[in-house]
Amino acid sequence: MYNWQLKKWPAFEYKSDAIDNIVIEFASETGEVKGIVDALSSDFKQDAIVQFMIDEAVKTSAIEGEYYSRQDVMSSIKNRLGIGDGTNIRDINARGIAELMVEVRENFSTSLTEQLIKGWHAMLFSRSRYIQAGSYRTGDDPMVIVSGRYGKEVVHYEAPPSNRIPTEMEQFVNWYNNYKTSPKDIRSALIKTAIAHLYFESIHPFEDGNGRIGRAIADKCLSESLGRVLALSISTAIEQNKTAYYDALKTAQQSLEITNWIVYFCNTILSAQKNAKQVIRFILNKAKFLDQHRENLNDRQLKVVLKMFDKGIEGFEGGMTAKKYIAITRTSKATATRDLQDLVSKGIFIALGGGRSVHYELNLEV
Repeated sequence: MYNWQLKKWPAFEYKSDAIDNIVIEFASETGEVKGIVDALSSDFKQDAIVQFMIDEAVKTSAIEGEYYSRQDVMSSIKNRLGIGDGTNIRDINARGIAELMVEVRENFSTSLTEQLIKGWHAMLFSRSRYIQAGSYRTGDDPMVIVSGRYGKEVVHYEAPPSNRIPTEMEQFVNWYNNYKTSPKDIRSALIKTAIAHLYFESIHPFEDGNGRIGRAIADKCLSESLGRVLALSISTAIEQNKTAYYDALKTAQQSLEITNWIVYFCNTILSAQKNAKQVIRFILNKAKFLDQHRENLNDRQLKVVLKMFDKGIEGFEGGMTAKKYIAITRTSKATATRDLQDLVSKGIFIALGGGRSVHYELNLEV
């Protein structure tokens, strides 16, 4: 039997003291990250916020097997924030998830309602011809979560039938709004966030996009509970071990005793906060690097360096090459070769490989 079929549904049971150590460590980590972010200049603080939204958008989609260009997501987010440069967005589907990320972070304190959740879904699928954007699923066919090849599918979970969705969602929203937290009560914030995600995923109210909406609800819940937008990406931490995420969900959806789920999800949030420090260090390195080298770069070189930084911690795939340099700057091969050699001679780029396979990486040690 699944959790929604049990007599006491949705009366979840758990041992709150199971996350005592996580609460202490998370309080330390989030306090440290907040201090670092608050010390950033306004430009780099905005850069940090944008980076976390990009990471969340890209990774929450990747969890579901949807892979979007980081450049398109970044351009969409910046356009929504009014700081875009007019870069053409090739994949229009990237706009939906990008707009959702901005909406969730800018309006994290807005009361949760069914209308809000449906609005998020409509935003996510506004450009889809196949999904009923902003509407709960209908029909008599069961909503089953499966994996494996056709004919050898493995059923992981079966959600409540469509005719129960309106009642289930009304009950979910009431539970969410009646679960009171305060910014100083980190334990309650973490527990509510873990339950909110599991509860929503168990209802699975939409035809598609439930995972992305469910993780957006977790983002909102954590920020709303703590009274501020947190500098982290929960989906990045989840995506690092998707198997563990789906296994934990599958187990939790078979019982109302969810202590193990809460421990898992709170540990994931803690990991996300620890990962955030690496992102912020990257942004600080970017600031230091540009302050040191900006005056030594011509306009073409600066454009390429900024493009490489835009790729984030994961870096520019395959490094910079003469061919990529020409495509980015729309210059000649001779000029590209001269610019690249100049960057190496100044110690700004490191040349790797040789001959036709030579490529370049930023030298962040200088």
